[in-house]
Amino acid sequence: MNQLYTFFDRYLEPAERLNEVLFGLIMVLIITLGAGALVAKGEDETEDLLKSVIGCNVAWGVIQGWMFVIDAVFERGRRARLFDAVRHDPDAERARAAVREEIDPDLEPFTSDEARAALARDTVRTVKGTEIESTRTTRDDLWGAVAVFILVSATTIPAVVPFLLIDNVRLALRVSNGLLLILLFLTGFRWAALTNINRWRFGFSVMLGGVVMVAIAEVLGG
Repeated sequence: MNQLYTFFDRYLEPAERLNEVLFGLIMVLIITLGAGALVAKGEDETEDLLKSVIGCNVAWGVIQGWMFVIDAVFERGRRARLFDAVRHDPDAERARAAVREEIDPDLEPFTSDEARAALARDTVRTVKGTEIESTRTTRDDLWGAVAVFILVSATTIPAVVPFLLIDNVRLALRVSNGLLLILLFLTGFRWAALTNINRWRFGFSVMLGGVVMVAIAEVLGG
């Protein structure tokens, strides 16, 4: 278990991990809540439901993994373009202004203007003497995509297990939905633990927000 956590921690930021889990849970809820209408009519579509849940999230795991790679390459390309512009700009003041535009939004709450100005000067000097990083897809990008795929796909487990253990389809569906709602709460609770937000309040907010998103998807035919 520690090795698995280390794997996710190495390739995904905490917010990225929680985002993927949240996305997967909502996708599963859309399918299982939609299946409730069939169960209410007495139709036993358990096998089709399980195939839909697993197939949908596996497919979305692949798509989200691919998007992770795209985002990583885009971000490196954006930085490379900035560095290239700084390296070839003969106007040192304009080059520093470009760097300030990049770093100030993140650092302004924690640093003085003098410190950011000094950092911009140092950055310009450093960039002019270094090679621009490659924008090609890296091994870490691919491993990050694998981590995303695992997280999104794994959210099907709490949805599927009740159907394997409980013969009564209606009860299994209720247990499945209950587990997914609990996991939505725990995702929000864990997310808040990384911030200065009240854990319980945010956990319930994420759970209710997830239900609202599912309801909207159902109304719109998702």
